[in-house]
Amino acid sequence: MLRFCLTFVRHGETQYNREKLLQGQGVDTPLSETGMQQGEAVGQYLKDTKFSKVFVSNLQRAVQTAEIILRNNTHCSGMEMVLEPLLRERGFGIAEGRHKSDLKNMANAAGQSCRDYTPPGGETLDQVKLRFKKFLKVLFDQMLDEYRSSAPDASSVAQAPVPAAPDSSADDGLHGVPVHVLVVSHGAYIRVVVRHLVEDLMCELPAGVKMSHLFSPCPNTGISRFVLGLSWTHSGPVLSAARCVFTNRKDHLENLPAAE
Repeated sequence: MLRFCLTFVRHGETQYNREKLLQGQGVDTPLSETGMQQGEAVGQYLKDTKFSKVFVSNLQRAVQTAEIILRNNTHCSGMEMVLEPLLRERGFGIAEGRHKSDLKNMANAAGQSCRDYTPPGGETLDQVKLRFKKFLKVLFDQMLDEYRSSAPDASSVAQAPVPAAPDSSADDGLHGVPVHVLVVSHGAYIRVVVRHLVEDLMCELPAGVKMSHLFSPCPNTGISRFVLGLSWTHSGPVLSAARCVFTNRKDHLENLPAAE
């Protein structure tokens, strides 16, 4: 069995983010100046954190963020990232390029909550979840090929203590975990990921965590981390344990100048 860590980072700010416009998949904008600063900040925060693999959405705002993180990293500056379309933002159909208030108005007109509403041509939350499950299958198969022979016991995934927030460190949850995967993706996508890991896969939660924080929107360059246990069966690798270390961490943004 193998223990490994998944660290999710949302991309830095774009001008569309600042103006509260929906990007989805059809609007592929670069990082703003603030987004570049956020990328540098999260890169510095994670600079001494070693990654075994790096998977990135193939939209440029995610790619730029990952490039900055790797450039700052003392262990992985030359590592090649894997561009993965399965990590792209949720598709918002006809709402892409429009203000978020337009999406809310569409949802109200349809008698649905904004979170659950799917604009014409957009992806449902279940479709986004299916993309993430496909990504996990790709990742698990790679783990099977590369780490099976040297995989340690995964039985202690849920037993390792999670540090309290005041003592937070960039390496929280990584002690004794041999494989660390960085995933750079998008806000709506990461929100679906967290809900799937917590609600569907029943991962263990940090002591005292508030559900409102756990499921809150991820800030630009916000960090979330999970430790997973992977077992091998006759039908292939399966998830045998999961633990949430933290979600939506933004310690690295505290000293950035406030956006105008």
